[in-house]
Amino acid sequence: MSVNATTVSAGEALRVLQAGWDAQQSGGMTVSWMLHGRPGVGKTELVQTLANRIGAELYDLRLTTIEPQDLRGLPYFDHARAKTIWYRPEDLPDTDAPAILFLDELTAAAPALQPTVYGLLQERRVGRHRLPAHVMIVAAGNQVEDGAIAYDMGTALSDRLIHMIVQANPDDWVKNYAVPAGIHPTVTAFIRTRPDLLETTEASLRRGQMIACTPRSWTRVSQIMSSVPDRALRQVMISGTVGLAAAAEFALMADDIAATVRIDEMLALPRPDRAALYPGSLHGLTALVCGLAGAVTERTLPAAIEMLADLRGLKAPAFQGLPLSELASFGFELLITRALDKGWQEVFAQSAAYADYAGQRRAAGLP
Repeated sequence: MSVNATTVSAGEALRVLQAGWDAQQSGGMTVSWMLHGRPGVGKTELVQTLANRIGAELYDLRLTTIEPQDLRGLPYFDHARAKTIWYRPEDLPDTDAPAILFLDELTAAAPALQPTVYGLLQERRVGRHRLPAHVMIVAAGNQVEDGAIAYDMGTALSDRLIHMIVQANPDDWVKNYAVPAGIHPTVTAFIRTRPDLLETTEASLRRGQMIACTPRSWTRVSQIMSSVPDRALRQVMISGTVGLAAAAEFALMADDIAATVRIDEMLALPRPDRAALYPGSLHGLTALVCGLAGAVTERTLPAAIEMLADLRGLKAPAFQGLPLSELASFGFELLITRALDKGWQEVFAQSAAYADYAGQRRAAGLP
């Protein structure tokens, strides 16, 4: 059966879950949530992000690795009362502090486990064990057509959940995940310029290929880029992560960026001396604006603001035809988001470079 629910980006799903948490805390509603999506689309990461935002402990249950008794608990006989008593499973939250019970791989769980999950999702209990009021339940799983191990969800199970389909969105991934998570700027720049390669599961299945690009695999590429200095060894790892074709294209950009992008050096230089260090390619400039947001500190933020403001005025022949204004605007969007997150708003308020940039945009009729 198809999932006839709304398809959202990971960032949109996070905002919906945040609203659900707020409603649960106010006593307005207590429901359970289901995130459908292809493998690697970011379902686990967004639940972890939600837990971090609300200050909740995350209880991650992989339902493919447990049996019904793992949720129900184990029985023992109380001779004094002549009753069978059940030990409560330690994997279930038992605290008044905020917590998220994450039931991962729900659609891949054995059908025999589903009746045990019913009460947990609807009545928030297993046997006599009840979840505290400050526990939010979120489940996740793949669909049958995703090429993953999955069972069709029966109506008795689906009716106990609010469903969302999470789909990879390149713009959302770059702004709301990659930059805040410190993804390597080369990876961020690559997805910014090749958004079609963020998620290729369907195309890979159609071609009969085992390896596909996913947000999860690009996060792994970021780790490889940060940890493996040898280019040849790194390339073997990356091709085994996103496939030969994507890895070959990524390598060309990585070489260009490695040769031209010097963020730390530019941040340390006086403003007049930076012009000669701007990369002369779209790939390099994209990596520069993406990398700035991840590399900047409160001390270097004034220099980063100047670098983005000056980007629009580059006049050398190498920059002709490049979308400099668009890149500057995108860079400021990332930088302002980071400043707001860190409480650095006053740096922007005191920046003459940003005041000049904002004034030029207003004069041009831009927001």
